[in-house]
Amino acid sequence: MNRVSSIFSQILQLIPRLQFEARVQEHEAERHARGFSSWAQFIAMLFCQLGHAQSLREIRGGLAACEGKLRHMGVSESPKRSTLSYANEHRPWQLYRAVFHDLLQQCQWEAATHRRKFRFKHKLLSMDSSTIGLSLSMFDWAQYKRSKGALKLHLVLDHDGYLPQYAVISDGKEADIGAARKMSFAAGTMLVFDRGYADYHWWLRLTQQKVWFVTRLKDNADYEVVEQRPVPDKGNVVKDEVIFLVKLAATGEECFLRRIEVWVEETPRRRNLWVTASVSEPSH
Repeated sequence: MNRVSSIFSQILQLIPRLQFEARVQEHEAERHARGFSSWAQFIAMLFCQLGHAQSLREIRGGLAACEGKLRHMGVSESPKRSTLSYANEHRPWQLYRAVFHDLLQQCQWEAATHRRKFRFKHKLLSMDSSTIGLSLSMFDWAQYKRSKGALKLHLVLDHDGYLPQYAVISDGKEADIGAARKMSFAAGTMLVFDRGYADYHWWLRLTQQKVWFVTRLKDNADYEVVEQRPVPDKGNVVKDEVIFLVKLAATGEECFLRRIEVWVEETPRRRNLWVTASVSEPSH
């Protein structure tokens, strides 16, 4: 007989039940529980996230529609709204932080043991931020605009397994570069980011720490070319230069960057892609 496992059930299989229950005991998450387990709460909130539920009513209704399948996951029935609300308010959040780190450790091990056909010479990280809207009536501390609330998630993604290496949550007004200045990276890392992180002094600090980076120069960037490098006949590279930034040079600081201009077929209106990476010094 063929057995079919839903995607939701397959996701739950990534979290061993015995390990989860050990974390529940460690954090005393069910000390005042009355029949509603932390496992049932976890399934309900996971359903909320994956099903894009907007309220407790939607969570209850969605789970009630598949109560027969819930029993196979260790949940007898769909929770009441008041029960789920009380659990979300009073259960220790540290339990789910521990579950997250257990899952992350498992994924990191899987990524480390998985062989790839192609790998960069340097550790490759990419950095960006996302603004998440919030209700001001519920999160008054997250005021973003006069009538809007928001927080910002600053994330550094490790391309070995595509796992988060750094995640910082700030209010919505925090600038991308402001959060980046607080981070530190190992020497030899290759960091990729967009023009929202244009800070020449921060670039200089990365260079001094021997951290490579790739980004796009702004259109009004003031620089001087100190070396023209040969360009291969084949490929989409148009220019390969070593430059220095005039703004840094004016303060007596020296930082040489490599500027590569390429032809991008997919975006004919923006034919030049400006990429910079730190270099120690010109070759001549």
